[in-house]
Amino acid sequence: MTGEILFLCHRIPFPPDRGDKIRSYHLLERMAQIAPVHVGCFADDDRDIGFAPDMAKMTASQCVLMRDRSRAVAGLKGLATGQSLLVSLFDHPGLHRWVAKVLAERPVKAVVTYSAQMAHFVPVLPDGVRFVMDFVDFDSAKYAAYGAQGSGPMAWINRREARLLLDFERKVAERADLCAFVSEAEAALFRQASGLGPDRIVGIDNGVALDYFDPAADFPSVERRGGPLLVFTGQMDYRPNIEAVESFARETLPAIRDKCPEATFAIVGRNPTRPVQALAALPGVIVTGAVPDVRGWLAAADVVVAPLRIARGIQNKVLEAMAMARPVVVSPQAAEGIDALDEEHLLIAADPAQEAAKIVALLSDRDRAERLGRVARMRMEERYRWSATLAKLPDMLFGSPPTVDMRAA
Repeated sequence: MTGEILFLCHRIPFPPDRGDKIRSYHLLERMAQIAPVHVGCFADDDRDIGFAPDMAKMTASQCVLMRDRSRAVAGLKGLATGQSLLVSLFDHPGLHRWVAKVLAERPVKAVVTYSAQMAHFVPVLPDGVRFVMDFVDFDSAKYAAYGAQGSGPMAWINRREARLLLDFERKVAERADLCAFVSEAEAALFRQASGLGPDRIVGIDNGVALDYFDPAADFPSVERRGGPLLVFTGQMDYRPNIEAVESFARETLPAIRDKCPEATFAIVGRNPTRPVQALAALPGVIVTGAVPDVRGWLAAADVVVAPLRIARGIQNKVLEAMAMARPVVVSPQAAEGIDALDEEHLLIAADPAQEAAKIVALLSDRDRAERLGRVARMRMEERYRWSATLAKLPDMLFGSPPTVDMRAA
């Protein structure tokens, strides 16, 4: 036995039903094949807490705490102490105590933290215990982009958050043995910002569950209207997703419907905000809210769209749509980090006018659309199996291959 693993996540890594949980779930699944894993994490609500008993089947022990600090309280504390608001939002004395107990009582040889805001739970570690920091995305760059977009108090808050979070990210990276990002593109940006080299900053690509996201799999079908169906999937209380669907519904879809009057745009994902729900009043727009199985909507789509203007890392929604053999039209931001070629595996459109033109062209050429979907699926099979993207994880955790069988399921 190589040693045990302590895994700290800002959101319970179970089940893999939203972007950040997809990566953390597959990391947990892979680590559980390597060694016993102790998981400390937060739950957003009672639904999350309800998943803890199922996750326990994968863990040696776990601590799942309700995140009870409001954004207002976190903001006031962060302003008073000069701390990043994101780090302040994710704090809990109970998790600090649990981490100390696990480290004192268990033979932990690797501590893995998922997302920057969990790094402050990692104390000074004894010799022989590796600290692996999975930043996932370069979060401070996202806040810098928010701050550059607007004006007024929120822009100032976002610029402040970008500055403080970057300083925190750099300090965490200095003390970690290894830092990972969701793509080589993100890793390269952080290497430039931190001054650390590729021996300390690496990319671990997201993958896609190809047996699940398979057009030949068994899943409920979706009854669709008569005309072409365009689909966007994602968590609909997340700012980049909200901005993406608002732009598409108000600017891109009308131009498409000028050429294809029966075209429908379906916004598929849980927790749609009021502005997102209001889009359903526009001609041709459907807002579904949470659905039991997103695969039916993807399979029914004539085109899947991802028109994000701010995006970090790898977009799971794009990988899933490509795995389902659908033609995908994405923004340059949503394509960044994905090892796929424009016009061969997917289509990249820089603005609403390009989106409309490329989608209308696809809708009028069914053979091309089907061919693009088939090639997209093949690219996912070649490049984005989780067993391949996480193949080097044992070495990252312990510095040498473990003695247990590491063959992926």
